[in-house]
Amino acid sequence: MTNLSPAAQAVLDAFRTSHTGQGCLAAALRAAADQVVPDKCPPIEDFNEFDQGYAAAHITHRAELLAIAAELESQ
Repeated sequence: MTNLSPAAQAVLDAFRTSHTGQGCLAAALRAAADQVVPDKCPPIEDFNEFDQGYAAAHITHRAELLAIAAELESQ
């Protein structure tokens, strides 16, 4: 197997450490969200006017991925 990027490895590790099918998928989604938009993202106000829309979209995408993960875990 070839070496993975740190982001891909984090998602794979999260998938492998979960113990249920849906839990694995939820864990992988959470890890992907962490790679795309880290939990410690600066507040939108810290971005200039041009970049605020871009930052808001990323935060929205993170929330959507985490909502899917939560829904899978509740099954």
